[in-house]
Amino acid sequence: MIWHLVLLAVVAADAAPAKASAPNILIVISDDQSYPHASAYGSKMVKTPAFDRIARSGVLFTNAFAPSPGCSPSRAALLAGRYPWQLQGAGTHASDFPARFATFPSRLEAAGYAIGFTGKGWGPGNWRVSGRERNPAGPEFTGRERSEAGRPAGVASDDYAGNFADFLKARPEGRPFCFWFGSHEPHRAFAKGAGVKSGKRLEDAEVPPFLPDRPEIRSDLLDYALEIEAFDQQLAGMLEQLEKHGELANTLVIVTSDNGMAFPRAKANCYEFGIHEPLAIQWTARVPGGRVVDDLVSFVDLTATILDAAGVATNDNDAPPTPGKSLLPLLLSDRAGVVEPDRKYVYSARERHSSSRYNNWGYPQRAIRSRDYLYIRNFEPDRWPAGDPQALLGDGSPGAMHGAYHDIDAGPSLTYLVEHRDEPAVAKYFQGAVAKRPAEEFFDIRSDAACLENLAESPDHIKSLAEHRQALDAFLKATGDPRVDPEPGDFDTYPRYSRIRKFPRPE
Repeated sequence: MIWHLVLLAVVAADAAPAKASAPNILIVISDDQSYPHASAYGSKMVKTPAFDRIARSGVLFTNAFAPSPGCSPSRAALLAGRYPWQLQGAGTHASDFPARFATFPSRLEAAGYAIGFTGKGWGPGNWRVSGRERNPAGPEFTGRERSEAGRPAGVASDDYAGNFADFLKARPEGRPFCFWFGSHEPHRAFAKGAGVKSGKRLEDAEVPPFLPDRPEIRSDLLDYALEIEAFDQQLAGMLEQLEKHGELANTLVIVTSDNGMAFPRAKANCYEFGIHEPLAIQWTARVPGGRVVDDLVSFVDLTATILDAAGVATNDNDAPPTPGKSLLPLLLSDRAGVVEPDRKYVYSARERHSSSRYNNWGYPQRAIRSRDYLYIRNFEPDRWPAGDPQALLGDGSPGAMHGAYHDIDAGPSLTYLVEHRDEPAVAKYFQGAVAKRPAEEFFDIRSDAACLENLAESPDHIKSLAEHRQALDAFLKATGDPRVDPEPGDFDTYPRYSRIRKFPRPE
């Protein structure tokens, strides 16, 4: 940790001075949390007083979307302000992050900001092979730990708020800062039964319609909720640090998550529970608070907002213009509801998530979300969306059928679906999570937020489907997506620097 402190102090001292009015920036990201799982949204199974505080003092967003339902490409998109298909290897999971893509922390550093991060920055992946000298999120601050008595069972020992305090002490006097807090919660694995043991009740669990309502599922959801609360406690500690230093009012605080909850048919899927995220933003010195905003917002807009607030240019000299649109005019207004009606669509993408198929293939998807509809294009519908059902053992022999599905994080909910898959009451949930899907999916979010009824073949939705299909095609072409080129680039060929599994060749 000392090495990082010295580096930050030297780099910040050599940088050009930032504007005196420049705000501090605190970007706070949980790991695998879906909208609406914060008490500010009315969730009863989770209590998030720190997030709720930001929502009350600032702006609560109801339609914020991740650019990918997986952590590594989603974080890369936020850092670089570009969609995953614009980021080469960084647009897939556990690959590299080409140095040609500047990140907002590095831009702010060049403008005179002190920068740092704690917890999970960009990852998983290998940033060193691209020639980078540090994580794209900046210099790392680590080393502080919480006692077992001070944290729920199964939660990481990292004292993120303590690491933030060390960063503030190391910051050169008079410098604004940008700090990235990437929690490891509520990423799996959870401590099984920890939610109930903490006093949560099974009847309070909020079971989404794509999961069976069983005690095992409810308990798993309460374990997830407990980890969200642990994340929120660390956010509260950071807000206390800012108050202590008298800097909370002039700090742009952004709180969100990288992708959806680690449950079947959520994370690693471009459905609502995979890409729809909580978001609250506070800057009490300038932003009128107490508002709920329904505009469609993407992470690339957050990147543009951070740079706009700091007075830093958004475009690379050697790359196409970044696609994000700053939220600063919206934030500085006093309006609620839909503030900027021209925000008609947001977009998301998935390529390879885990190593889950033959030859390390991914499951390429693109999605466009309007206020009312979600359209998804599955480029390889013959592949299994949750991963091949059968992996090879170490000796090359086939493992158990239905023993893989590695694009779903292992846990009690996946285990329950697999073990009870032949029961009529469970089969539809199992098939909804793992069965092959058509090339197009279209959902009316107003009546089907769980994305269960595919309307792509509905005669009543021909016009709306065509509008979304055409809008997605136009955007992907305008932003250079290799998937829509006559000779599409192959994201499956980017190196993977995490575990690689073997699967039987498809028949």
